[in-house]
Amino acid sequence: MRVRCAVLDDYQKVALSSADWSPVTGDVDVTVFNAPFGSPAAAQKALEPFEIVCLMRERTPFPRSMVEALPNLKLLITTGQANRAIDLAAARERGITVCGTASFGNPTIGIVFGLILELTRRIGFENARMKAGEPLQATVGDDIEGKTLGILGLGKLGTRVAGIAQAFRMPVVAWSPNLTAEKAEAAGATLVSKDELFARADILTIHVQLSDRSRGLVGAREIGLMKPDALLINTSRGPIVDEAALLAALTAGKIGGAGLDVYDIEPLPADHPFRTLDSVVTTPHLGYVTRQNYALYFRDMVEDIRAFLDGKPVRVLGG
Repeated sequence: MRVRCAVLDDYQKVALSSADWSPVTGDVDVTVFNAPFGSPAAAQKALEPFEIVCLMRERTPFPRSMVEALPNLKLLITTGQANRAIDLAAARERGITVCGTASFGNPTIGIVFGLILELTRRIGFENARMKAGEPLQATVGDDIEGKTLGILGLGKLGTRVAGIAQAFRMPVVAWSPNLTAEKAEAAGATLVSKDELFARADILTIHVQLSDRSRGLVGAREIGLMKPDALLINTSRGPIVDEAALLAALTAGKIGGAGLDVYDIEPLPADHPFRTLDSVVTTPHLGYVTRQNYALYFRDMVEDIRAFLDGKPVRVLGG
C-alpha cells in the first residue's frame, strides 16, 4: 500500500526540484502545498489523509490539538534540528516519529546586513527609481563605519554578526542574560547592561531565541531608551519585540527605522502598517531561504522518509 506524504509551505514551488525524490517515489505519493492553510481547522482537514507530513520550520504549527486531529499521521519531518511549534510530547504519546534535517551555514546573517544596508544606503529604493527612469540621486546615505552595533543575544549567530560588523569597522556592544565579559571579548564585543545596550546602539540587532522568557523582551521601555535616529533589526522572531510599541515609536519618529524579516503573524497581513511606513524595510522571512539551505532541507527529508519506511529512522528529535 502506498504512503501519502504532504510537503507544506512550499511558497516558491521548489520542493520537488531542490532534491532527488526518486528514492521514495516508488512507495510514496507526494502532495505539495504552496500556500498557508489560513486556520488550524483548514490545516487539519487538508492533512487528515496523510501518513507523512514535511514541515518548513515554524510555518504551520503542530500543537497537541493538531497532532491529535490527524489519525493517519506516522512521520513528521521538520526542517532544521528544532521546531518549537511541534508538541513533541503529544507526538510521542501518539507514536509519531519526528525527524529533522541539516541546514547550511547561517543564511540569516546576509539578511541582517542586507536590512542594515538598505536602511542606511537605500540600495533597493534607488534601484527602483533607476528602473523607473528617475534622474540622479534622491537619497543621502549613512556610512555604518563608526556606528555602534548592539547585539541582543551573542550566541552562535550573534557572534558571526559581530565578526562581520568588525569588518565594517563598527564598535560592537552586546548583552544577553548569561553573557560574560570574557565571552563577549572573544567575539570582539563589549559586554554592557541591557539598558546600556539600547541606549548606546546606533543599530540594534536581535539574536535571541523565542521563548516564554524572551517574548516581549523588547518593549516600550527598551525602545524608549534608544537614540532618536537608531535602527532596530529583527531577523529572529516577531514576538520578541512588542509590535504595538515598535509601531508607536516608528509612527511618532522616536527611532530612526526598523528592518524586519519576522512578524507576529506570518505571512504579514496585506493591510499591516509595517508595509506602508517609509522608515521600515520589510522582507518576508527570508532568513533561511537560500538554494543551499533548501537543497539540504529537502535532501534530508527524502532520506528521513526512506529511513523511516525501512524501519531505521534517522535524525529523530525529542529522544
